[in-house]
This record gives sequence, structure tokens and C-alpha cells, in this order.
Amino acid sequence: MILSVSRRTDIPAFYSDWFFNRIKEGFVLVKNPFNSKQVSKVILNPKVIDCIVFWTKNPKKMMNRLDEIKEYNYYFQFTLNSYDKTLETNVPEKKYLINTFIELSKRIGKDRVIWRYDPIILTDKFTKDYHYKWFEYLSKRLCPYTNKCIISFLDLYRKTERNLKEINILPIDKDDMFELAEKFSKIASKYNVTIETCSEEIDLSKFNINHGKCIDDRLISKISGEKLSIDKDPNQRKVCGCVKSIDIGAYNTCNHVCLYCYANFNRDAAEKNLLKHNKKSPLLIGELCGDEKVIDRKMKSYRDGQLSFYRK
Repeated sequence: MILSVSRRTDIPAFYSDWFFNRIKEGFVLVKNPFNSKQVSKVILNPKVIDCIVFWTKNPKKMMNRLDEIKEYNYYFQFTLNSYDKTLETNVPEKKYLINTFIELSKRIGKDRVIWRYDPIILTDKFTKDYHYKWFEYLSKRLCPYTNKCIISFLDLYRKTERNLKEINILPIDKDDMFELAEKFSKIASKYNVTIETCSEEIDLSKFNINHGKCIDDRLISKISGEKLSIDKDPNQRKVCGCVKSIDIGAYNTCNHVCLYCYANFNRDAAEKNLLKHNKKSPLLIGELCGDEKVIDRKMKSYRDGQLSFYRK
């Protein structure tokens, strides 16, 4: 089983104490995002968790406690963009995040820290030249500490359009994507960084940019030292290359307040949810009311090509 921590919120930045409590207790409860009365009990036994994938803009609060997950395989998807507080309202300054990225890589190795420069957004302020300048700067700073950069282009979902209504977002067409990809590819090649796309239909292979897997069975096999066979995740979009995982996060719970975020689309709901968080609860947000249906999630280990089922 692959544990995703988490596409839906930044657990390392805001809920690390809760996460380590869940590791200690050996299980976590996860509400169905579409039906709060359906709850899954996910066992956190390292014998069946093949890898943990962390998604974060700031893992600093976790870094002194990594020994507590030494029995697990894991890696980080670390988003480090060029935007200021116009778009990333509550994200720390770049110097701090660059230093944090470097420190994390020194602790766990460059294979296990994936740099994300996404989504790419064009405005009157955040122009192509702006992105080229910042991508060059960040590539130069981070290249000794990572092997790969993941990029994507902004998808304007209905729920994110509301948050961006005050920002003059410029459309990105196919020609823009080709131009950005060509320039980014030349910069990345200069610093020996591989670029892959996240959930993009466009073929950028002529610029040495291939479709990526953010939850990547190839990388997990490399980290674990064991060959894994994992199917594509059917719950993700068709263009998403990720393999199957279980996500333990919740929507509208992140305090970074990035205006482009598809997972944190209601600020009022997020503020209320943050107040409901209890680091000792098995749920990320709130407590069980008693009328939920709690189901033990079947746990699959993909190691050695064998499927082993585990229930506590």
C-alpha cells in the first residue's frame, strides 16, 4: 500500500504532530470526502505500507522527527514556486524554503526530495520572463539536492476561479506551453535536472520532458530496493500517471491559502476546520459523532509482486 500524505492538504506543514501520533497509535481514520458518514480505518503498519509520499510546501516541522518513521520508505514532493503573497498568501519566504529544501535533502538524500514548480500561472506580473528568471535561480540553488522537477500548467476549475477573480490570469495555449517547456528544458539541462509533467495531456517529449508519476512505482522500487508492481490509480484523472494510493488528508484544511489551490477552495470552511483539529484525534478534523460507519480498509502490500492482506 502507498500512503499519500496528502494531495488534499499540507500535513507536514500544519498537522505533523497529529501525523506522528497516528504513526504511534498505528492507525488513522479517514472520512470519505463525498460522504462524511463513511469512514475508513487505515492501518499504519510498516509491514504493509510500501511507501509514504509526502506533499508539502514546508516540511520544517517534521524534519527533527524523521527517526520516528525510519521503519518506513518515504519521499517528499516539495513545492517551491516563484510566487509572492499575491498568490501564495501564507507561504514562507523563498530563502527560508530553499534552506529547508537543502536541509531535508542532506538528511534523506536527493533521490527522495522531488522539486515541484507548479502550477505555472501567467499574469501581467508573473510573465514568461519572470518564470524563466526564477526557474533558473531555483534550478541553480536546488540542483545539488534533487534530481527531478515536476511542472504543470494552471487548470482553472470552477471552485478556483472564485479565489482568483481579482487576479488577471492570462490564458496559456499550446504555443505558450511549448515555449515555456523549451526554455525550462534548456535551463534544467544546464543544471542536470530532469523535468516531468503532472497530469498534462500535452506531449512535450521533443523538449525531453515526459509525462510523470508523482506517486511513482519506479522511484518507490528504487527507494525500497524491491520490485513493486502497482496499477495506475483509477480514482485519479485519465492523464494522471500516479499508481494506486490511499490519501489520509481532507479538503479545505490547509492554511497556506494559495489562491490557485483546487483542494482548499473555501476559505471560510478551512478556517472552521482548522479550529476543529485535535492532534490526538484519529481523524484529521474533528471527532467521531457515533453515527458513522467505520470500515476496515483492506491493506495491500505490493512487495516482491505478492499481495498480502493485513487487518489489525
